Amino acid sequence: MSIAAQPIDETGNERTPAERRWWLRSLLALIVLVPAALAVMSYEDIRELLRNRDFFAKDVAWGNKARFGGSDWQLTDLRAALGRADIPPEVVPVLVDLTVTVGETDLQSLWLSCRIMLIDGTGRRWLPTAAVSFRQTDDAMTCNSAIFSGAKGGDVLKIRETFLVPKDATATIRPAVGVASERPGFLLFQRPQN
Repeated sequence: MSIAAQPIDETGNERTPAERRWWLRSLLALIVLVPAALAVMSYEDIRELLRNRDFFAKDVAWGNKARFGGSDWQLTDLRAALGRADIPPEVVPVLVDLTVTVGETDLQSLWLSCRIMLIDGTGRRWLPTAAVSFRQTDDAMTCNSAIFSGAKGGDVLKIRETFLVPKDATATIRPAVGVASERPGFLLFQRPQN
């Protein structure tokens, strides 16, 4: 046998074939067990991350409805609200209007952590703001207030959210909706066809 084929232990003695087998088995066990232990230890963290983030988009064409969180969601309007003197010139207030036909009535469970957002072409996200308010002339409500509205099956809810978005993002923004019962999936609506 060559010198390379004869493993030597720390005392300088050659290892027996049985010792070599146990040494290789131990090394292979480490290669398998260390990643398995990391996966087990991080399982809850990964599950919590997926429960609280919107990762997988379900595209919804303009004018179409999508079943989500037990109800049918439809984007009805996406528009800039121009002409406000109290807003800096580099940002644009954007209004998003949705109609939701309630299916399952347990909105407090199904719509928990309801999040309406805007996403631009580069993946940046904006959440609704309370810094700018617009007079509501109809019965529109926010996503979170709709949860506690006491809506019954078949009711149609009007949801409106206001955003402040940089001017450079207005050309590519798309509305999105996420609720806890559907995460990590979320609805991503196409822009209106003008």
